[in-house]
Amino acid sequence: MSKKDIEIAQAAQMLPIEEIAGKLSLDAEKLDHYGKYKAKVDFSALHNNENNNGKLVLMTAINPTPAGEGKTTTSVGLGDALQKIGKKTSLALREPSLGPVFGVKGGAAGGGYAQVIPMEDLNLHFTGDIHAIGAANNLVAAMIDNHIYHGNELNIDPRRITWRRAMDMNDRQLRSIVSGIGARSNGMPREGGFDITVASEIMAVLCLSHSLDEMKERLSQCLIAYTFNNAPVKMGDLNAQGAATAVLKDALKPNLVQTLEHTPVFIHGGPFANIAHGCNSLLATKMALKHADYVVTEAGFGADLGAEKFIDIKCRLGDVQPDAVVIVATLRALKMHGGVKKTDLEEENIDALKAGLPNLLKHIENIQTTFNLPAVVAINAFPADTQKELDILKEAIQATGSKSVQSNVWANGGKGGVELAEEVVKLCEQNTEMAFAYELTDSIETKVDKIVQSVYGGEGTEWSVTARRTARRLTKLGYDNLPICMAKTQYSLSDDAKALGRPKDFIVNVRDLSVSAGAGFIVVLTGNIMRMPGLPKTPSAEGVDVDNHGKITGLF
Repeated sequence: MSKKDIEIAQAAQMLPIEEIAGKLSLDAEKLDHYGKYKAKVDFSALHNNENNNGKLVLMTAINPTPAGEGKTTTSVGLGDALQKIGKKTSLALREPSLGPVFGVKGGAAGGGYAQVIPMEDLNLHFTGDIHAIGAANNLVAAMIDNHIYHGNELNIDPRRITWRRAMDMNDRQLRSIVSGIGARSNGMPREGGFDITVASEIMAVLCLSHSLDEMKERLSQCLIAYTFNNAPVKMGDLNAQGAATAVLKDALKPNLVQTLEHTPVFIHGGPFANIAHGCNSLLATKMALKHADYVVTEAGFGADLGAEKFIDIKCRLGDVQPDAVVIVATLRALKMHGGVKKTDLEEENIDALKAGLPNLLKHIENIQTTFNLPAVVAINAFPADTQKELDILKEAIQATGSKSVQSNVWANGGKGGVELAEEVVKLCEQNTEMAFAYELTDSIETKVDKIVQSVYGGEGTEWSVTARRTARRLTKLGYDNLPICMAKTQYSLSDDAKALGRPKDFIVNVRDLSVSAGAGFIVVLTGNIMRMPGLPKTPSAEGVDVDNHGKITGLF
């Protein structure tokens, strides 16, 4: 019987964090220790090694299924494999949210023998960054209501407060609430609600800022409400940006940990890719690039969401570019896209595989054609995979002009990813000029249409009256030149979670828009996507426990 992920992680021998930092030529005085095995890295490390610019490898995937794709596992295994073949390597990944950890998806530490450690710390609170983001968010929310209670000098319309409260937990009960009821001293009664913290604008601001000063300026530009006269109210009008930045002072510093094979890992920021921009912080990515020759990073969910936002938002705003892209796929997931139930995935099914293959082929097309980047497909291997299925998959990938490599990092760690690492090194030697899905000068509607048509493969969009009205207002306010952050189901290329494979001739329904002016993008809400998830019928939290010695069980 194979060991569980948590058992493998708990048996690992970790190196002191100073030794991990030493692999990147990071001096000990740059570290703020959080125990023996994790530390925050001082901002000044971003300016070390000015002449070093490592190669950036972006990890993405097909549309996820309940069968699992193993994107983070492959990222960690690739990092270990690059180190194994003698490359100075680092990873730059996102922090897990407690919502998925206790919900259904699980954490974000990898799996098997390709994991980030300390695994329990990483998945439970870590260094407190996400809590700090939630506290800063809710401080601003409290200041808004307090301002209204004490006379409302800014003339804020309580019905048009756009700033919602945040909590790092899946709690559908808080999506829509009425607060301030009861005595007059309880505030003005109004409707409001909570978003999960990883979808908050403060999370995005932190992930796109290079310094405390930049973060403070971005926060000051956050749109928090409208007045009775339809004028926008920003956080700076409330004088809340200084206090929010003070709460986030330490959270802005990237965190340094290690893999099972002691490869350095920067873990910082945790926006979801279905309802936020889905990338770790620019600070962590750039810090890694200054101290390593190869940096493996990933963007959330499939290439239609995470990779698109990585390129059209993060690369644009941060002036970075991937040198190579790895697309993770599994036979199991492709068969699910072809209509097979999860309970039947162990059986060979050529017809289902062929029916599901177009999903992968569309993601390859997006990376190679839409974004003009070199790609390799990592086939995450499972014991039930048959040779006939693998041959069909490899032939289909080869026909696109991309290469495929079988990855066995879950079972063998870095050793199982050496062939993938060697192919990535080759791809990184190519000189390509990355393309974007749209131009910033396009109208809001045109940008969304281009994403739907070129990245999703849809026919077009249908806008609600509310969405049209919001687009006109944002254009009038001068926000129409910002990039787009699509809030869409991760399970399908369309906005219908049940439309698996590669759907055709579909229309994406645009429900509404909001501007994250401080972060610097427009959020487009499609279909029935929610910014506060709910727990499943049997949440993972029911299986988590801890004994009297502090040993945690049941995480994964």
